[in-house]
Amino acid sequence: MDLRQHLEEQLKADFDLLKQYENNLRHENDPGQRGNWNNKIKLIKEQINKRQQELQELPQPSLTPVANQSLIEDLGFGVKLEMVYIPGGIFLMGAPESEKASIDDERPQHYVTVKPFYMGKYTITQEQWEKVVYSCPTVKDWLDPHPSYFKGDKLPVEQVSWYDAVEFCARLSKKTGRQYRLPSEAEWEYACRAGSAKPFSFGDTITTDVVNYDGNYTYGNAPKGKYRGQTTAVGTFSPNAFGLYDMHGNVWEWCADTWHHNYEGAPNDGSAWINENDNHYRLLRGGSWNYYPRICRSAYRLRFTPVGRYLDVGFRVVCGGAGRT
Repeated sequence: MDLRQHLEEQLKADFDLLKQYENNLRHENDPGQRGNWNNKIKLIKEQINKRQQELQELPQPSLTPVANQSLIEDLGFGVKLEMVYIPGGIFLMGAPESEKASIDDERPQHYVTVKPFYMGKYTITQEQWEKVVYSCPTVKDWLDPHPSYFKGDKLPVEQVSWYDAVEFCARLSKKTGRQYRLPSEAEWEYACRAGSAKPFSFGDTITTDVVNYDGNYTYGNAPKGKYRGQTTAVGTFSPNAFGLYDMHGNVWEWCADTWHHNYEGAPNDGSAWINENDNHYRLLRGGSWNYYPRICRSAYRLRFTPVGRYLDVGFRVVCGGAGRT
């Protein structure tokens, strides 16, 4: 066993112990015993931080090229992060008035030039989240290794705030030496459409055979379908033309931008549109398992408080390109 694997196994044991201590604290009513558990929690967190620093000082594994210009990042603990190459291009962002169920904040339509970048093939999974939290020291905020309501290694992580997602990106960047971040809204829509000008990357409508949404409702000429009532494992359905999975439905995805009520004055270079003095709302894209199909359209935009956590909100990461957080 090499040093990296040894440290990873020690960290996993440390986090299991921390979870046990925190659970004991929640169920302890005696003030003296609560003090003892708080001391133990403090000590184990110090131990975790020490091991994370030791792991951070080891040489970082490099990205592994795979087919179709994708890259695989080794997160340790036997867990990988696959990044898909998204070629640059020009696209028409937003929805025309003729698009069924479109709304004014999706307009005016405008052309955007997007630089090439890499995007996560899937939304961040619970095992990817857990392993980065295990192995990377805190940059700014402490992260819960197990925040999700629906449990499963291959299920998307959810119940993460915008700030949680930014902290994850910061830790992943520190771990790998590459700059990971949230996508800009323009990058997200460009990647979602994958060359399509239709309401969905799959065409004029969707069904629950290809997207996880509330199938009690329909869009266009699609029939009613399933309502699964929870997230599904990443890779369950077919990818879009860029090779990205679940860009429609399953979980909402955080973007870097602050909220704007429409596209008047929006940048046309693919970068995140940020008002430095306005952090009241951030952008979510893609819809989720709990929403109607019209809300899973490529152009649909949702504002949400950046501190909010909900069981259908997750994210995916990007690197390269013009976006910024």
